[in-house]
Amino acid sequence: MTKYKTLFFDVDDTLLDFGAAEKLALQLLFAEHNILLTPEIEEQYKKINQGLWKRFEEGELDRDEVVNTRFSILFNEYDKEMDGNLLEKNYRGYLEQGHQLVNGAFELISELHHDYNLYVVSNGVSKTQDKRLRDSGLFPLFKDIFVSEDTGYQKPMKEFFDFVFSRIPNFRVEQALIIGDSLSADIKGGELAGMDTCWFNPNLKRNLTNTNPTYQIHKLEELKQILPVSLLI
Repeated sequence: MTKYKTLFFDVDDTLLDFGAAEKLALQLLFAEHNILLTPEIEEQYKKINQGLWKRFEEGELDRDEVVNTRFSILFNEYDKEMDGNLLEKNYRGYLEQGHQLVNGAFELISELHHDYNLYVVSNGVSKTQDKRLRDSGLFPLFKDIFVSEDTGYQKPMKEFFDFVFSRIPNFRVEQALIIGDSLSADIKGGELAGMDTCWFNPNLKRNLTNTNPTYQIHKLEELKQILPVSLLI
């Protein structure tokens, strides 16, 4: 069995329940501005947001273009002119409060951090991810946190991982594994970086891409079946 020593974890929908945090943040944002958040508007926002982040992953947009335009794009579709920057600032404040854990995340990381070098690799906003990880209790269990905003690159870009690898003492890529829910960011990024990959797929999604993870798990606790038993004692 491969002797992994370094484990890279994605944050949203891998360790922290982003869906729950996003839903509450949207509810609070719309209530603050006295706008009715209907299921249709919520679904349309998610579609726009996911599309923008996809373009970010592909290098077509920078982070500020994503976060500062998504709400104005949304309301333009409903013939409302809104200040996208202001809405983003308000939304960000609410989102930072969301630190709900994915089932089994705290228990797994608490166990693994004794025997493995654990790192976070995330596309997102540094301040938001920092606060959410701290509030969840996960922050001190990781040796370092790498967020795309700080690196100047994003997953799946090889440059993102080059930045990360260069800052880890005695790093060997053949001893590393990345765990994440996104085929396009985490798994593809791991492949481009020459690393083994583990797709966290709790909703049993079909893989319709050309990206092939080394492993696939449906519950976080299943990761322990992949890792060397000797290191878990």
